[in-house]
Amino acid sequence: MAEIVLVRHGQANSMAADEASYDRLSDLGHKQASWLGDYLNTTNPHFDHIVCGDMRRHVETAAGIGHTDTEIDARWNELGYFALADALQEMDGTPHPGPGGDFTTHVDRIFRHWKADELPNVPESFAAFEHRIVRALSELADRGGRSLVCTSTGVIAMVHRHVLGLSHEGHMKVIIQTANTSLHRVEYLRDRFYLAEFGATPHLDHPDRRASRTHY
Repeated sequence: MAEIVLVRHGQANSMAADEASYDRLSDLGHKQASWLGDYLNTTNPHFDHIVCGDMRRHVETAAGIGHTDTEIDARWNELGYFALADALQEMDGTPHPGPGGDFTTHVDRIFRHWKADELPNVPESFAAFEHRIVRALSELADRGGRSLVCTSTGVIAMVHRHVLGLSHEGHMKVIIQTANTSLHRVEYLRDRFYLAEFGATPHLDHPDRRASRTHY
């Protein structure tokens, strides 16, 4: 048996216009990670494996939770959304929505073309992204025990797509509803993956923290 707890990173620089600028936690993002660490310490703090992608926002989130000696595995890195957005604009002129824009429609359009291998000059195909996430998940499950993984929305949504066999529409709904520092628990039992928890934010349920629940 294995239990894998996936954590989306804390709020990053949501005003960024490129990947490098986005890849750091905001002040609120650091608070979210710290609150999550406090919650885990009072419930079930033990993990056999602590893993994160090598992106700054992943490492900062793990540190905020209380884990600085983490195993770095780049397979848990996020998809290159800004590069995909640039490819979509190159293909048909669709601009990036920018802060406050219609992200829901934009991400759906990107993924439909990405899945169909229609976007030009992308750093990674959809099939390659899917393969690396599923392989990383399977290898961690084979190690057994309880694992904590600090990662990103696209990765978490891909795990759910694999575990639940989601349609495109279901896949997109997971992406839209994955909050910063939300918890997603997957169990591996008798050679099968099962979703045990989706999008929990108990550390943000205090009345004075409701406004600190973010998605971007």
